[in-house]
Amino acid sequence: MTVDDATVVLGIETSCDETAAAVVMGGNDVLSSVVATQIEEHARFGGVVPEIASRAHVEALTPVIDEAISRANVSFDRIDAVAATVGPGLIGALLVGVSAAKSIALALEVPFVGVNHLEAHLYAALLDDPNVEFPMLVALVSGGNTLLVDVQGHGNYRIVGQTIDDAAGEAFDKVARFLELGHPGGPAIDRIAKTGDDDAIDFPRAMLHDGLDLSFSGLKTAVVNHVRKHPEVSTADVAASFQRAVVDVLVAKATAAARSCGSRTIALGGGVAANSLLRAEMESACAQAGWRLVLPSREMCTDNAAMIASAGWYRLRSDGASPQSSGALPNLKLTDSIPR
Repeated sequence: MTVDDATVVLGIETSCDETAAAVVMGGNDVLSSVVATQIEEHARFGGVVPEIASRAHVEALTPVIDEAISRANVSFDRIDAVAATVGPGLIGALLVGVSAAKSIALALEVPFVGVNHLEAHLYAALLDDPNVEFPMLVALVSGGNTLLVDVQGHGNYRIVGQTIDDAAGEAFDKVARFLELGHPGGPAIDRIAKTGDDDAIDFPRAMLHDGLDLSFSGLKTAVVNHVRKHPEVSTADVAASFQRAVVDVLVAKATAAARSCGSRTIALGGGVAANSLLRAEMESACAQAGWRLVLPSREMCTDNAAMIASAGWYRLRSDGASPQSSGALPNLKLTDSIPR
């Protein structure tokens, strides 16, 4: 089929604890984006419970898809392709979205496109600013991944740095759980940090000047040890100092990676890209260097289906449809290929 600016893609995202559907035309024109969150279902457990997530997706997906179609003001007959996250993620959760997407594509007799969730995060910034010029350094920072990606063009990228242990978002969640701030940890720490002193505690910045890889496990341990040694310490100060340490490392590594790749554009992606301090410090660093910073809206930082539909549009244009025999790939890496 011909893929052009009029091609409409229905995107479906169910990789973890967000049930999402979106309609995107031409790769970047978001006609609708609907997300049903499961935060309340998982909050009392302090993290995502896979079985609960899968059941919640089953219940929420059809209404979410219907709402996305309604908000887009299009009919199902106008859908030219259906894209869904095939990985990485929770296997049960992924299967809900993949099964629904393949069924809809089969019923409409349109292509199904399997999408790499991590690749989709690279496209999040382009949804708000489609005129981005390559090359571009993307700092993909989420609960499961922290990657520095040199993007030379659509589908043309390489990982130049990554965490060797905990992802930044994982560290946020673990520290928030230890401080009893609730789930999800990132927004909770961001909120309370605004009332704290980020210079109160000098937490370590691991590997700050050592290559482009990152490490956050030691920082998490340092927080735990400090609080146990100083139980009277202000929780707000701990949160602020911890957040400052994470952001200092992320900004330093991203700017170093951009220089090494010859890129004058940096983009953020992933859930941690919604962090207010990270956005502000990255903006300041890029302004000082004379570079362009591409910040996705906060709605596009977290898991959503608009980025899935966008990545699906580009993959359909370059590689064609995925076979109906496609399954879920829970351990998919950014650089892994998806069968076409």
